[in-house]
Amino acid sequence: MTIAQELDSQKDICQDVIFPPGDLYSDEPPLETELHLRQIILLLTCLEWLWRDRNDFYAAGNLTIYYSPRQLKSEYFRGPDFFVVLGTERKTRKSWVVWEEDGKYPNVIVEILSDSTANTDKSLKKEIYQDTFRTLDYFWFDPYTQEFAGFHLVDGEYQPLQASEQGHLWSHQLGLYLGIHEGLLRFFTSVGQLVPTPEERAERLAAKLRELNIDPDTI
Repeated sequence: MTIAQELDSQKDICQDVIFPPGDLYSDEPPLETELHLRQIILLLTCLEWLWRDRNDFYAAGNLTIYYSPRQLKSEYFRGPDFFVVLGTERKTRKSWVVWEEDGKYPNVIVEILSDSTANTDKSLKKEIYQDTFRTLDYFWFDPYTQEFAGFHLVDGEYQPLQASEQGHLWSHQLGLYLGIHEGLLRFFTSVGQLVPTPEERAERLAAKLRELNIDPDTI
């Protein structure tokens, strides 16, 4: 057998092999646009800053979730744009492998819609997240059209969330609102305050210092 033939044979075998713990890399395609990337990073950055003192959650974006009952890489996998798992160790992962994580699925999922994914996000993925993942809070958002919707799992079925007066939707699992701010999806506290990025917080602090006639650049 030539080296090329051997490599092709190994490639075929890898499709159905049961991988040892830690060897399942994420296998997600590139994001649709720069705006999609910025939106995911924004959600991740804000939540990790807000929960910077917590070590009991995992948040990620555009990462593969493997959930095959037979523990196979080649079947039953999805890659939500943004998801949060509660009650787990906060550490870096190559992917989220359900059978290596005590059977845990995401508590919250957010899909960022695009022309090519919207139908799937609203139908097939919604059904999977409801019936298989049993994800309690599911949201979708289109950064171009500003379409925004959310659902909470009640008695096994997703029920639409009702918006607050500000147009925000409450995440039972996060204890936070999600809402649109300056064209992007953001987190808000239970009293409606915007959860800032670290940069926004630094800018606010600098502005406050200037009000007190203190130059923040000298501190």
